[in-house]
Amino acid sequence: MSIDGKWDCITKTPMGDQKSVLTLTTNGNTFTGVNAGAMGSMDIEEGQIDGNTLTWKMEMKVPMPMTLKGTATIDGDTLTGSVNAGAFGNMAMTGTKQA
Repeated sequence: MSIDGKWDCITKTPMGDQKSVLTLTTNGNTFTGVNAGAMGSMDIEEGQIDGNTLTWKMEMKVPMPMTLKGTATIDGDTLTGSVNAGAFGNMAMTGTKQA
């Protein structure tokens, strides 16, 4: 299973569905990348891989500064998970790997 590449994602936020492209590069049990969308891009920090489960952090700047904590499960070309936005709680996130 390779998670490397670009993933078309949708995160269900209080401001509506936010589309983004999650670009991931693995290095052993860790990964780096960028989540880029209409609100700008955020670097992936502290990316960890445990089997088919990914965990990471992102520092959101817009519309307000906040640390987001992501977790997702990869099943083939499908990503299913959530992003925790502190006081706003968990926001569902889904994605499909680009061909």
